[in-house]
Amino acid sequence: MSKERDFLYAQDEKVDISKEVNFIWAIANRLRGPYQSDKYKDVIIPMVIIRRFESALEPTKAKVLDVLEKHPDYPDKALKKIAGYPFYNKSRFSLAELVNDPDHLAENFKDYLNGFNPRVQQIIKNLEFEKQIDKMNQHNRLLSVVKAFSELDLNPNRVDNIKMGYIFEDLIRRFSENAEAGDHYTGRDLIAVATACVLAEGCEDLFDDYKIVSVLDQAAGTGGMLSTAYNFIKRMNPTADIHLYGQEINPESEAICEAEFMIKGQDSSNIRLADTMKTDCFQNTQVRLCLENPPFGQAWKGKEAGDGVEKAVMDEYAKGDLGRFPAGLPSDMQLLFFQSALDKLEPNGRAAIFSNGSPLFTGGVSSGDSQIRKWLLENDYIDAIIQLGTDLFYNTGITTYIWILSKQKQLHRRGKIQLIDASSFSHKLRKALGNKRNEITPEDRKQIVELYANFEENEYSKIFDNDEFIYREYTIMQPLQRSYAITPERVENLISGNYLGSLYDEAKVYQLENSEGELSAKDQKALDKYQENKPKFDAIIDSLKASISDKTYTSPKAFEPALTQALVGIALDKKLKEKIMDGLSKMDKNAEIQRDKKGNILYDKETKDTETIKINESVEDYMKKEVLPYVPDAKWFFEEDLSKKKPVIKTGAEIPFSRFFYKYQQSEPLEKIVADFMRLNQETEQLTKELFGDASND
Repeated sequence: MSKERDFLYAQDEKVDISKEVNFIWAIANRLRGPYQSDKYKDVIIPMVIIRRFESALEPTKAKVLDVLEKHPDYPDKALKKIAGYPFYNKSRFSLAELVNDPDHLAENFKDYLNGFNPRVQQIIKNLEFEKQIDKMNQHNRLLSVVKAFSELDLNPNRVDNIKMGYIFEDLIRRFSENAEAGDHYTGRDLIAVATACVLAEGCEDLFDDYKIVSVLDQAAGTGGMLSTAYNFIKRMNPTADIHLYGQEINPESEAICEAEFMIKGQDSSNIRLADTMKTDCFQNTQVRLCLENPPFGQAWKGKEAGDGVEKAVMDEYAKGDLGRFPAGLPSDMQLLFFQSALDKLEPNGRAAIFSNGSPLFTGGVSSGDSQIRKWLLENDYIDAIIQLGTDLFYNTGITTYIWILSKQKQLHRRGKIQLIDASSFSHKLRKALGNKRNEITPEDRKQIVELYANFEENEYSKIFDNDEFIYREYTIMQPLQRSYAITPERVENLISGNYLGSLYDEAKVYQLENSEGELSAKDQKALDKYQENKPKFDAIIDSLKASISDKTYTSPKAFEPALTQALVGIALDKKLKEKIMDGLSKMDKNAEIQRDKKGNILYDKETKDTETIKINESVEDYMKKEVLPYVPDAKWFFEEDLSKKKPVIKTGAEIPFSRFFYKYQQSEPLEKIVADFMRLNQETEQLTKELFGDASND
């Protein structure tokens, strides 16, 4: 960037939230008994949100009530202006006042909640909190919880949005320790790295006075990425007009996010409780930046997918280039989020997206994952991929990656992709937080961002042309050369290889005969057919065993009379006879090369192998270098040449990240290994003697 990047490296002041979090967690412990620990959040999250709203409104609550007493129909917009926030509460109650009437606490509490403006009521309704009021009341927990929360100070003048964000982060971290696989809460240190990288380049225009900047997170969680992006951009340009948009499927997380947006004065209507896979809540909105951490490994189809998700994705995919998923359908949701993010970006938009390793290499050449990677590379959307270290998330220790995507790359990056190994740039936490044992410090962040922004090759940064990762898959086969014989080994191969499975399949017969319950009509018909064919199967095997010979034939034409003689009297159609011949054959380079009626060489399907060759490399050169020195008569085929049906896609892409940063570890000398073994053996013997005595003295 043309201006200094210092704003990317600024370190937030250390925020001490221990007092508030310990206080809240002590309240949570009062729920023990009626609630299991994994259900504490059903009470704690809504109560924190309610108390946060109440604390914000405390200075102006009396004014709102005074106005309403004189003008009961006072306009909504005017009430918000008096309250000082885009929300208010008409109720005469507060949490502290509710405690004064314990006999009517549940009823009055609901009345108090109904005093909020409709949008806040909807947030609380989405959390189904009235059920918890009744449950706590029934189990004599309501009074204690309400009283405790009334004493919690969350006034924005003393607990600013940054501190409140950290409080929510810590609570969610504790509650997410038992989260489902794929739901990985993103710490602020990780968000800061992603945000700094996405702003480090291609964002010079964001310095313009009063620049309008839109930011989207399609898996918004509690809004950490949006808040961090807001703070970074404000440091970058205090005059910027920032518009934040978010979708989140989890009601608790969405409620936290929306509540904080209201208190910040952001347009909370831009935070939506919705499944991004099912709907785009901002269809007519294009954004400058997109930051997100979509769920890892979650299914979008089949039994494990959410209700209606598969149909919604398929309907969107059917729109082709006009839809959000133009490149294909992957194995899990992650690459769907990638496509949707790019669909939402302005022509010069940029994105930072977290992923696990799956989007890099999952799937064969014609899979949806491979085709999406190919689409990303061919459209030059991938700026960089940054590998982070392990143990950085609160509830998973796996290696993660940040993909920096750009709709309009800087000139020097076009046609290139940068891979950065930042796995060593982190520091141990003094105390582990769940699975999070490491953190990325501001100093680590600076190193990572500089590696990205400098765009130079070194130990941690590699730069490649896009087509380095696009490949074609070729089929390699050898000429069909097989010898034929009736030997004990080949008869056994005929049986074990199930070459006669269409006639009689012993495994399937066993399965059908031993299945529980009554067989279906279809299965019974199959069993009857197998049993009917069993005498013929036995006759073939018995006849072959009676014709055992050492004689070997080098072509099917030479072998056929001998086979006919061995099976004389057994009716065989052409197809069954061919299967028997196949079962009695094996590859033999001394046999004749078989040809079709036109004299063309036939190739042995049992020798079929595949080779993946970079798109910019000649297959002929590859064969000369990698195949023909070892298999001189091999021939390559492109899959379309072999398919008699619709051609199969055999051009794909994968990004084998770790291959480019592999470091050979020199093994220890054999002498040292032997010495260590002998030492350990002696120590074991000594320990055994000390524990059990010397067996030689028995």
